[in-house]
Amino acid sequence: MEKNPLKQLGTLGQSIWLDYIRRDLITGGELRRLIENDGLRGMTSNPAIFEKAIAESHDYDEEIRALADEGKDAPAIYDAVSRHDVQMAADEFRTVYDATGGKDGYVSLEVNPHLAHDTDGTIEEARRLWAALDRPNVFIKVPGTVEGLPAVRQLITEGINVNVTLLFGLPRYREVAESYIAGIEARLAQGKYVHLVASVASFFLSRIDTLVDPQLEKIIAQGGEKADRAWQVLGQTAIASAKKAYQVYKELFGSPRFTSLAAKGAQRQRLLWASTGTKNPGYSDVKYVEELIGPDTVNTVPVETLNAFRDHGEAKTRLEHEVGIAAGTMERLSDTGIDIDEVTRQLEDEGVEKFNKPYDKLLAVVAEQAQRAHRT
Repeated sequence: MEKNPLKQLGTLGQSIWLDYIRRDLITGGELRRLIENDGLRGMTSNPAIFEKAIAESHDYDEEIRALADEGKDAPAIYDAVSRHDVQMAADEFRTVYDATGGKDGYVSLEVNPHLAHDTDGTIEEARRLWAALDRPNVFIKVPGTVEGLPAVRQLITEGINVNVTLLFGLPRYREVAESYIAGIEARLAQGKYVHLVASVASFFLSRIDTLVDPQLEKIIAQGGEKADRAWQVLGQTAIASAKKAYQVYKELFGSPRFTSLAAKGAQRQRLLWASTGTKNPGYSDVKYVEELIGPDTVNTVPVETLNAFRDHGEAKTRLEHEVGIAAGTMERLSDTGIDIDEVTRQLEDEGVEKFNKPYDKLLAVVAEQAQRAHRT
């Protein structure tokens, strides 16, 4: 039996992806080794990841210098550099994509995060990135904001693969899944194929506990009846939310409505667990992997979490264990006075800003390197 816990995930129906990209990871052969030895099946990126890769290495110096010499500005340079990395990574994953019939082997690139509340701008940017990347096994990341919902529907209708990101709450997740299904229906109505149109819905986890836990700790410190309930749910909100989201997933994609679409070739929009690096040192470093292993799901992990799970993770299906307890957790959370809908709205707002800031910092780093190249 396979002893590597990462490869065991595949036998349980879960795909492990890497939430990281850097050029030397691809050119140095490490990505190929991760695919072959660990069963890695995909990769996600965001502006913060690219900012770190460019600022902390010399991998991009030559390309940035050449693009600067051509008169390209910082956004155009980043556009070219990120496209180059995603294309190379997608080519490495092409064997996975082909072997899984288009279920896995994807690399994600995000639209400009400043477009999070601009439907038309998001659609236009996604179309441009999709055409520029020119690979079937890429996802265009679109924030799951209210304004992002019609963009998701339109892009799926056009056959553009979408990774819907920044999801925190169950009502919004349901809307995202409905948007995907509506896009598939619209595409079929146009007489177009759907079997190669793919999408994932990225549900963010550790950020939920990071926001909720301090509120629960304050309630615990005050004592009383609410303190007992707070103790019972401390550190459990994210896992409970994810388990409930999976039940929504099963409901929607097991419905007669989607079954008829699947008969025509439609793929399910899988749930992807994101923000799975443990931020609280008091919790297990594989908490957001072990507790959410289940069929037809994806977990995208940072390098540290990938290494931790390989070292001491236990690959065992748990996603549908204690679903009733998960429902009770959300009820007890409400009893403490914490409104989960308010929490998820705050997380969405903060999430957009947490992507905007790294994006702006990234452009500043690229501009600085381009100026330095001109001086040398």
